[in-house]
Amino acid sequence: MERNVRDLIVMGTGPAGYTAAIYSGRANIAPLVIDGIQPGGQLMITTEIENFPGFPEGIRGPELMARMREQAAKFGAEFVGGSVTDVDLSRSPFSLSLEDGREFLTHTLIVATGANAKWLGLESENCYRGKGVSACATCDGFFFRDCKVFVVGGGDTAMEEALFLTKFASEVVIVHRREEFRASKIMTLRTRKTPKISMMINEVVDEILGDGKKVTGIRLKNVVTGAFSEHFCDGVFLGIGHAPNSGLFKDQLDLDDYGYIKTKKSSTETNVPGVFACGDVQDNSYRQAVTAVGTGCMAAVDAERFLESIR
Repeated sequence: MERNVRDLIVMGTGPAGYTAAIYSGRANIAPLVIDGIQPGGQLMITTEIENFPGFPEGIRGPELMARMREQAAKFGAEFVGGSVTDVDLSRSPFSLSLEDGREFLTHTLIVATGANAKWLGLESENCYRGKGVSACATCDGFFFRDCKVFVVGGGDTAMEEALFLTKFASEVVIVHRREEFRASKIMTLRTRKTPKISMMINEVVDEILGDGKKVTGIRLKNVVTGAFSEHFCDGVFLGIGHAPNSGLFKDQLDLDDYGYIKTKKSSTETNVPGVFACGDVQDNSYRQAVTAVGTGCMAAVDAERFLESIR
């Protein structure tokens, strides 16, 4: 192998990327890890994590990410700040170009660039994120026991969020901007039959209300009449989907209809030999920190085996 070519580069530093770095580091591969736009991933904006194994007392998202990063560095991972702006997977070694002009070559690549929840774009939404505003019922539903919450959206994601929240909340209201829902008929029917759930149609969120510390309500605008209405609530959940950070790989890696990177069954292998994908960029179903960690481990093992096969 060429001396100036890396054995492995990991793109992304969320739970999947850090885990891939830890496992490949322990295998003496000495991975180069590129931080990306948001080092630490989505958990950097998560306040308290209570369902990550090994932390019965809970742990803050940024602290968990800091520990993972420290552990990866302990095993020899090298970190590079910045974002990749161009990738060439047409030939080996693969090349990656950063925004500052630096270029790196590698024999194997692990893509762990994650996915971002879609947000409404309101300033108040950003202000109360983690203080009553969430895009993950599985992550945060527990904190809304016996509370009234609103779920924004009309697809299967919104229905799934609403149904899950009924395990904790006393009342769940689905807000949708149209009369018809995009969700599957079975999900819509199941939601309508659930006593705790009600629906408000032809409504959009105009503002999320709060006292500076937490959410206290929501202001809606009727798209037909133009009338505004305010409603008390303890939380607002966004169920309008996620967008995988896979744009760099369009026309180079196989993507599904939603932009998630396709991987082979029971593997993190993509359609390009030597390129592996893990975490939320290839997981359109679970999107949990613990599942990202699992696929990060898989990607590191797959990359190690690939390197052994070409030596």
